[in-house]
Amino acid sequence: MLRDLPLPLSRKQIASIVESQSAPIALWSGAVSSGKTIASLIAFLIALVAAPDHGLIVVVGRTLQTIERNLIDPLQSKHLFGPLADHVRHTTGSTTATILGRTVHLVGASDARAEGRIRGSTIALAYVDEATLLPHSFWMMLLSRLRVGAESRLLATTNPDGPFHWLRRDFLLRGTEVGLTNWHFTLDDNPSLDPAWVERLKAQYTGMWYRRFILGEWCLAQGAVYDMFDETRHVVDLMPYMRRWTAVGIDYGTTNPFSALLIGQGEDDHLYAVSEYRHDSKTALRQLTDAEYSRGVREWLAAVRRPGEHGAARGVRPEWIFVDPSAASFMTQLWTERVPGIAPAINDVLDGIRSVSVALGSGLLRIHRSCTGLLGELPTYTWDEKAAERGEDKPLKVDDHSADALRYALHSTAHEWRGLIDYEEATGAAA
Repeated sequence: MLRDLPLPLSRKQIASIVESQSAPIALWSGAVSSGKTIASLIAFLIALVAAPDHGLIVVVGRTLQTIERNLIDPLQSKHLFGPLADHVRHTTGSTTATILGRTVHLVGASDARAEGRIRGSTIALAYVDEATLLPHSFWMMLLSRLRVGAESRLLATTNPDGPFHWLRRDFLLRGTEVGLTNWHFTLDDNPSLDPAWVERLKAQYTGMWYRRFILGEWCLAQGAVYDMFDETRHVVDLMPYMRRWTAVGIDYGTTNPFSALLIGQGEDDHLYAVSEYRHDSKTALRQLTDAEYSRGVREWLAAVRRPGEHGAARGVRPEWIFVDPSAASFMTQLWTERVPGIAPAINDVLDGIRSVSVALGSGLLRIHRSCTGLLGELPTYTWDEKAAERGEDKPLKVDDHSADALRYALHSTAHEWRGLIDYEEATGAAA
């Protein structure tokens, strides 16, 4: 099977593939893009051929969509798997696939309720994508379902998390006791990567994210969330002409502050937090209704001065207005008033923080000095160390309203702006 693969494999990848065939629980962990997924998928295909006929074959990920993107799509790539790709059949949205003639069940496990999807099953072979993102209870239920004696196997991949995460605490550090074998990968273990691309990838991450996703360390989330924020680098008084008014992010609040941030793409292809609208009911001694907030946002956007244009040109129409998804009544108010471009923000907190970190760390994002609410929050936005000791990465929910608005706007449009990063600039700044 290995001879049919078009991509080169490192010695570590080959060793992990061979050694994993005798491991009850095999785990590939380490840096992003380090070759661990390809090695684990090859090991899975070999294990699939040898799996007993009785018992289910399951592939588990956070959602069905992530399974399709992270696993099924690569397996169907002839660039990666050559002629083996012809033997992977799947209809988008289906919860089963046919791989090498075997029926494979695809199980999304985004919360603890997902364990009901495998309860009562007898599983012969399981593959888990991004194990640290699974609920602990689901992982334990999955282990209990591996009931085909010594022939049952579990293969898994993960990027590192905090050092107190249950996967490290209860399994990695007790590997011999629980039958787990782990292979740790770094970027240097992937022989198929272009060195220039590796440098660009390194430029995307700073601080904790660099240690976890580039160095592959299990490190604690502590201190400032945006430890790469530097006023001298990120805060500006002058802005160029905006070729796009990309988005507004809105964090809704009644007793807490209501914050809206306007993001534009300048003619220099940097992103700018151009202007901020903020209402703090505690300071103003008055709460506003949804209709009043809607009017306030519309009047604010109509009054925003457009930089880089002659005269005092004012008024912008952003392509998108991303609203805190829990603020259903406010979104309904905006829709009723036919405000264009309204959509619920993508509210994956950690992924969103990573997107903001990439924008700040690469130097892509700059913030106008008038955004005082955001500039007051970014330096003091910190990780919850008590949560970290429980194995959870969570920021403290204190003074985070403008920071959340920024996260909504940037993460919801990340697929559009990542290509704007100047990696030479980012690499030089990191150095």
